[in-house]
Amino acid sequence: MDIIEKITAKQMKKDLPDFRVGDSVVVGCIITETKGGKAKERVQDFKGTVIARKGKGVSETFTVRGVYSGVGVEKTFHVHSNKIAYINITKPGMVRRAKLYFLRDRKSQYKIKERR
Repeated sequence: MDIIEKITAKQMKKDLPDFRVGDSVVVGCIITETKGGKAKERVQDFKGTVIARKGKGVSETFTVRGVYSGVGVEKTFHVHSNKIAYINITKPGMVRRAKLYFLRDRKSQYKIKERR
């Protein structure tokens, strides 16, 4: 095993769910707020559909697209980041594409078939 692989193996999370592109997920983001010189951490949920997964190993990322107040919002997360508290799959989706970038152009809610 290469020395770089040994270092990165320690940094990878082991308790990740098996989520794919097309799944509806809830990502718990750890947010630090500073008020009056005191830092507080809290968990904020980001709900949406996984539209892309890129990379491998420690540098693997995934993009989640959600609609908030009628505006489409996309966030890209590192899979093995310390700023992610949890990833919950609310509805597994079945799609035929690796990247769902066409959802950006859709004005209405797009229905994705549920994976069984």
